Amino acid sequence: MATPLQRAAGEVQYGPARPRRPRATWPREDTIEKLTSKQRAFLKSRAHSLKPLHQVGREGVTDGTVQSVTESLNTRELLKVKVLEGAPANARETGAALVERIPDAQLVQVIGRTVVVYRPHPEKPEIRLP
Repeated sequence: MATPLQRAAGEVQYGPARPRRPRATWPREDTIEKLTSKQRAFLKSRAHSLKPLHQVGREGVTDGTVQSVTESLNTRELLKVKVLEGAPANARETGAALVERIPDAQLVQVIGRTVVVYRPHPEKPEIRLP
């Protein structure tokens, strides 16, 4: 093992770099790309105290689920959705499917089985992103 003095003097020879493993890709690129990390952190802090308003159960993301979440996003811009254990897909996949079917909605965060969804109000946005 090289000492800090050897490393500082450039006496240490390192072997070829190991190839990096590709990052796990889930629909993150499509759904979260629109928000910057600062904006996501801001929305996460705002969502911390919220309780889940909707649940996704055994049927998964249905038309009724999409309609009720869309109606909730008309009255509030940020909400949590709980994915139950009986759901056919995990929380990330369910959140991605939900965001795909709701125009202008963005997936902010997935914690365990809870999904945080954001969509600015079309006429009077209350949350001002940094």
